[in-house]
Formats: sequence, structure tokens, C-alpha cells
Amino acid sequence: MARLVVMTVGKTHSGKTTFAKELDSVLQEAIVIDQDNHAEFIHEHYMKLCPIEGPNTFKISVTNAIVNYAMEQSNYHIILCNSNLNKLGRANVLQSFHNQGFTSIIVYFELPTDLLKERVIRTNRRKTIFRSASSFLEVLERQDKSSDIEPSKDEANYIFVINDPNDTAGIIQNIIAISDVR
Repeated sequence: MARLVVMTVGKTHSGKTTFAKELDSVLQEAIVIDQDNHAEFIHEHYMKLCPIEGPNTFKISVTNAIVNYAMEQSNYHIILCNSNLNKLGRANVLQSFHNQGFTSIIVYFELPTDLLKERVIRTNRRKTIFRSASSFLEVLERQDKSSDIEPSKDEANYIFVINDPNDTAGIIQNIIAISDVR
């Protein structure tokens, strides 16, 4: 059986984690790797080791260790659940999976900013994942200013775009179908 790597891409509160959990509940032999969980763990137990400025290389190292372990020590399909907004970063991550024979799928959440703002305002999510932001609204505003977010067709074997939250069930079924063919 060829393994899948499913990467969710989108701004904060676009539904990446919810989608990943739903996919995990129906995709046989899958595991969700969610970088927000790593950020919370680090914040709670190892905050002193976090870099003060620049990328959170500590969080990235923890995630990479978990991803590498899952790739090498399991037979699971891997669902990468985080924003992955940088094209170069996505390419680097997916290349390592391609080298291991995985079939790659990007699920891109392209929801209207107004909807995301509503979700951010109503959220009850813990803010412990932050290092350099004071709120999810600040994160969303930063993400709105960034470019190079939208995945191009050459990045993965399959790309699905979610423009409406109601589209998720159909895309999950498409991914299940891909996994059955592999």
C-alpha cells in the first residue's frame, strides 16, 4: 500500500484541525501531526528553550522528529495539520515524503477573511501557542499581508481547495478514494 501525506494549508481558524480530525476518523491507518500541539507542549514545559526572535526552531525540531519517526517507524498515512503558508517550506517538507514514496495531497483552505475574522472573534482556543502575537486576530492580519500562500499544481500529486466549509465532506471522500486506489 502506498502511503499518503495530507498537508492542510490555510490561515488561522480556517478549519485545518477540524478537517484533519474528521479525515483521521475515517481514513484507515492514519495519524494527525499537529504543530499547535507541539507549541502548547513546549510552552507548558520548555518555554525557556524557545528562541526569543525569528522562527521557532525548537517547535520545528520537535515536529520534524515526530514526522520522521512516523515516516520511518510506522505504516500510517500522515496528516500534517498546520498552516504551511510558505511555498518553499511546503516544498521542502513534501520532498522528503516524495523521496520515501508517499503520494502527496494538499488541502488548501481559501475561506473569506470576513468568515475567519468572525471565527477568531468567537474562538475559545488557548493562546499558549503564541510567541510573537497577542491574539489570533493579529495572526490573521499578518497572514493576510503575506503572499505566496496559494499552492501551485506542481507542489503535490493532488490539490483540493476548500472555498466553503461545506466542501469538506466531499474532499474527505475524494481522499478516501485516492487511498483505496493506492
